[in-house]
Amino acid sequence: MILLLLAAASPQTAVDAERAFVSAAQSGGQWTAFRRFATEDATMFAPHAVKAQEFLKDRKDPPTALMWWPADSFVSCDGAMAVNSGPWMRAKGDAFGYFTTVWARQADGGWKWTMDGGDGLATPRPAGDAPKVRHASCKGSPSTVPAVRYRDGETGEGQSEDRTLAWRWHVAPDGSRTFDAWLWDGRTMRAVKSDRIAAG
Repeated sequence: MILLLLAAASPQTAVDAERAFVSAAQSGGQWTAFRRFATEDATMFAPHAVKAQEFLKDRKDPPTALMWWPADSFVSCDGAMAVNSGPWMRAKGDAFGYFTTVWARQADGGWKWTMDGGDGLATPRPAGDAPKVRHASCKGSPSTVPAVRYRDGETGEGQSEDRTLAWRWHVAPDGSRTFDAWLWDGRTMRAVKSDRIAAG
């Protein structure tokens, strides 16, 4: 019994957090789950950057929540931050797309998302049999990602405390967006995710 309690209290992975997020959306409502799993300053896109908690504050849950699956998870060396990505679909099977979500481990050992984005697709993207989890190297001396100066629009970025995982998003005035993530491989910050979303 004690072992079961300890296992239940163990910190979960970002993949586990994603699955719990999906389950909560199915059982308790899509936007209710988004609010519950988001940090206070979490960002999402509509299509410009908005503060998720404020944007979703009075939003009613749709009758049926989207379904989504983590297919890839890029995790910092210290295990405290992750970028998850995978496919989503509407329950009727008449809309498909992919998501990219940045997760941060909280002081209590749980996880909350700090940025959520994605796009629609003409055909569904396969999820694979199990998520592919890639951890940053814990060797060497991680570097920061070079800054990029955008001519206009909105920009946000972050890096894990151990500097082994970094990400950056940009929204142009027309609503088109980019998201990039980098993972430390022991020698350099290697690009692992590059989303390009056209204007709506």
